[in-house]
Amino acid sequence: MKKKGKIRGFTINFMPYSEISGLDSTKRIRKILDVILGNSILILQGRLKPEEETRLIEDTMAMIGHVRDFKGVELAVISGNGSENPIGKFRMGIVNALSGRDLGAITIIGPATIVKEIKRNPKKIELLLNR
Repeated sequence: MKKKGKIRGFTINFMPYSEISGLDSTKRIRKILDVILGNSILILQGRLKPEEETRLIEDTMAMIGHVRDFKGVELAVISGNGSENPIGKFRMGIVNALSGRDLGAITIIGPATIVKEIKRNPKKIELLLNR
């Protein structure tokens, strides 16, 4: 027996940044939203540009009340903890500068109907889910 408003199931998708790197910002956000609207938590390699993160949040806020059972998204970015050696830091700095992205980061995005909260600290991440 299904209860209204309960989570029936979800998936966790990993998306390498290379899958969206060739897209413009609008198509990149659309692809991410397609995953989220499919009742999935997305783990994205790297991070979006700050203006893309803002646009993603704005778009999802506009969808609340217009898309059935959609209550927004939870988003968190986790960057490397800087424990690499100096040569590794220098190399990643060059890669990030050339690509314009922090590819050492991970972005987690999930629908608010599934993800209650994302807690971060330097040694771990906690993904708290709704019941």
